[in-house]
Amino acid sequence: MTFDLFVLPFFIGLLFLLGVLVVKYSRWIAMMDASDRVKAGMALFSFNLLKTVNEIFLESLLHRRMFKRNPLLGYMHMSFALGWFLLIVMGNIESRVYSGGHINPPYYPIFLKFFIHDKRVLPFEIFTLPGFFRFTMDLILLFVLSGLVLAVIKRTRSKWFGLKRTTVHNSFDRWAITSLWLIFPMRLLAESFTAGIYKGGGFLTNTLGSIFDAILPLEYMAYPAWWAYSTMLGIFFVTLPWSRFMHIPTEIILIFLRNAGIDQGKYPGSFSEIEIRSCPRCGVCIDVCQMNQAGLTGSTAVYFIRSLREKLPEVQLNSNCMMCGRCLEVCPVGIDTLGLRIGARGVDNKGFASDFTYLVNQPIVEKKAEVVYFAGCMGHLTPGVKRAMLQIFEKAKIDFTFLDEDGSVCCGRPLKLAGMKEASLTLISENSAKIKNTEAKILVTSCPICYKVFNDDYQLDGIQVMHHSVFIYNLVKDGKLVLRQTDLKAVYHDPCELGRGSGIYEQPRNVLKQIAEVADVSEERVNSLCCGGSIGDLNMDAVKRNLIRDKALTILCESQPDILVTACPLCKKTFDSGNATVVKDIAEVVAENLALNKLHKQTVDMVKL
Repeated sequence: MTFDLFVLPFFIGLLFLLGVLVVKYSRWIAMMDASDRVKAGMALFSFNLLKTVNEIFLESLLHRRMFKRNPLLGYMHMSFALGWFLLIVMGNIESRVYSGGHINPPYYPIFLKFFIHDKRVLPFEIFTLPGFFRFTMDLILLFVLSGLVLAVIKRTRSKWFGLKRTTVHNSFDRWAITSLWLIFPMRLLAESFTAGIYKGGGFLTNTLGSIFDAILPLEYMAYPAWWAYSTMLGIFFVTLPWSRFMHIPTEIILIFLRNAGIDQGKYPGSFSEIEIRSCPRCGVCIDVCQMNQAGLTGSTAVYFIRSLREKLPEVQLNSNCMMCGRCLEVCPVGIDTLGLRIGARGVDNKGFASDFTYLVNQPIVEKKAEVVYFAGCMGHLTPGVKRAMLQIFEKAKIDFTFLDEDGSVCCGRPLKLAGMKEASLTLISENSAKIKNTEAKILVTSCPICYKVFNDDYQLDGIQVMHHSVFIYNLVKDGKLVLRQTDLKAVYHDPCELGRGSGIYEQPRNVLKQIAEVADVSEERVNSLCCGGSIGDLNMDAVKRNLIRDKALTILCESQPDILVTACPLCKKTFDSGNATVVKDIAEVVAENLALNKLHKQTVDMVKL
């Protein structure tokens, strides 16, 4: 016998799921640019496919990123993903063995124990083929069930899993997760009841079957248990496309496309749709979001993505984000949440008309130099940083020109973060012409926000872009600047756009270590806290910003340093308005502690005498 009516819920649900996936994936492929479709096609027949398969195994099945965050959380996710995968693979192999290698209906391996009844496997028979399958399948099922136990515990003891908060489910999520949690217990009961009747099964199902047989009328309970198992599978398949579990099939597509060199591009498209549906709503991003400190818990990345998924984007939800990137760093799927927000903001602000036409065809007269310095908006609003950089240029005898000495237009990144891409392109074009006209080899900026946009969006034809902290580090390394060691105790704050955004962590620290003792901070480098003054948030008021700022200052100043050092004029200005500790930019600290050169020192000594 290879068919029974109870398989219909599973079979119908599976066909429904496959139909929905085919429709969705076909639509996304049709929405792709022709160039992206070519990239995807080429990736199918390249060695890059091996990298994709490896990443799918490590991330979709083993959940490596989850393990790094919390081993218990990683094990819970892995037991479901890898365990179910192994049950399917081993079940197919087992069914082929029993059917003599024939191709079986898709339901046959899933319900094999209903159709095939082996005798009980004795301990010494474990190395026989039936014994191997019975033991292995029971062991894998036990593996999955252990994850289920952890999942149930996690609902009330989330802190054990490194989570202070968990996501709030919608109705489809509840149906899907309930059916998922019941699938494997129903399988255990169905196989155990059957094993109890026929005196078969492995170490787990046989043992439970014997116990149940002694206390229950198994001949009346086994068949309903198989119906329940099939029904739970069917419900899960039907609800999956509209639940958090859509990430299971879609994440595989996302990994493949990323490795094929496809990304979000300039505007939201099919890749963004795939990213949105690859979000597992695991809630890992909730705790790291500093909007919690401002009481804006509903605007975290997981809820923003869910609103996009449900086609209910809210302007407030989208705007209340500092774009600091902390959620991106912890996302186990690697979803570009910042890019998705910028794309959504572009829709919100599509009626914005830029009035930068006055910039077009203006005469460009710039001094030629080896280095061009761009202070940026915030550099001018924190004149101490600007003065320090000018002093450093003079001390190191740098041939430089000050591009925006008399003021200039913005770099364009604030407009980009607001979703106003076309307006930002006007500013980028104007600034690019001015920068290129200097014929400089290096562009130095004091603002990480400017540094980020110069690197990401400008085409400067061989001009090297440097943040001033890296430029200063190179001057010190090359002996062009000598720094004076002090007895100050300092902590260093990694600005979001410089650290997480650009990967610059060590150069400013190495410079600061030449001057002061640098203490560690509990939240630093990739985990660094946003200052709260971010230009990425379009809606938050000053009171809420101050709550975020004060929490960050509390953590930064835990070691009671003499000085808090950052490498961003905006961070300096924000921290300076709410802290008793001295706050300085790395450039100011360097300028204040430049060692006297030999001739100057001799002159000072003579004056003292």
